[in-house]
Amino acid sequence: MIVAFILYVRLFTNPLSQIVQAATSLQSAAAAGQRVFEFLEEDELSDEAGKSVALRPDTVCDNVEFCHVSFGYNPSKLVIRDFSAYAKAGQKVAIVGPTGAGKTTLVNLLMRFYELNGDEIRIDGVSIADMPREAVHDLFCMVFQDTWLFEDTIRENIVYGKEGVTDEQVFAACRAVGLDHFIRTLPEGYHTILNDRANLSAGQKQLLTIARAMIENASLLILDEATSSVDARTEALVQAAMDRLTKGRTFFVIAHRLSTIKNADLILVMKDGDIIENGNHEELLSKNGFYAQLYNSQFDIVFNFLYFQSLISAYAVSIESLFRRNGVFILVILSNVELYNASG
Repeated sequence: MIVAFILYVRLFTNPLSQIVQAATSLQSAAAAGQRVFEFLEEDELSDEAGKSVALRPDTVCDNVEFCHVSFGYNPSKLVIRDFSAYAKAGQKVAIVGPTGAGKTTLVNLLMRFYELNGDEIRIDGVSIADMPREAVHDLFCMVFQDTWLFEDTIRENIVYGKEGVTDEQVFAACRAVGLDHFIRTLPEGYHTILNDRANLSAGQKQLLTIARAMIENASLLILDEATSSVDARTEALVQAAMDRLTKGRTFFVIAHRLSTIKNADLILVMKDGDIIENGNHEELLSKNGFYAQLYNSQFDIVFNFLYFQSLISAYAVSIESLFRRNGVFILVILSNVELYNASG
């Protein structure tokens, strides 16, 4: 009787489970369908066949001007409002601010990934709205926070379809970012295929994309937290290489670690879509404003962390000394303390 009862219960509950699973699938399909139709209903890009204005990458002077720029992903809710700034040729321009301030959006507007809601952006006095998108993109090289590589050799990932690149140029770019020695230790060297079996750290992948930017050698460079996945030593090496690469070029960098942009010629401090401060590192610190608060807060966090870590270490030593005097050594307690200390 019990076996029969359990069998009947299963016969009753199985269809109910299938109905629940079907309802879940229908909800997922409805959400996916909504996104598909939203994409299909988006406005087509405007025809740019009649635009013939273009700047040659080898002759552009790299002066960039934002003239009262306004933009919002939703026209009724602006993300950037009446933004104006001027970057002279050859300057290193840093854009800083809290998350959601509009830093990456500003760079996307510069590359014409989106159209402005108001006024214009000019490069060497020419509005980017008067140039075809392809002509604007040819002026820039951008390194993102998120790295991406495709399944091919390391050399092809660095060259990325650019014609006429010699092996020596590839070697020089990798030496500049500190990857040359690591690559030569691989079984196939620069001809190693990057796939699931290639054991590259996040920092090494980031360095590969920076080497790719060096090979591209574009007139204008943009780094969006490009050193976020590398350690302090590698970051210093990359910064030195990027300083050599960007000499004489206009260079935009988005950074949350303010210690990496202290040598910037111009720092734009953004908050809620507006520039609230601008100047170099020393000028902004002397104002004791929002930038100074951001800068000092990062060092306060580091100081508090180191102080807490020192307390934990002293506590572990005290416990060990106490139990050794009593002829007892509790390994478990000390191991837990040391693990907690190491995890910091």
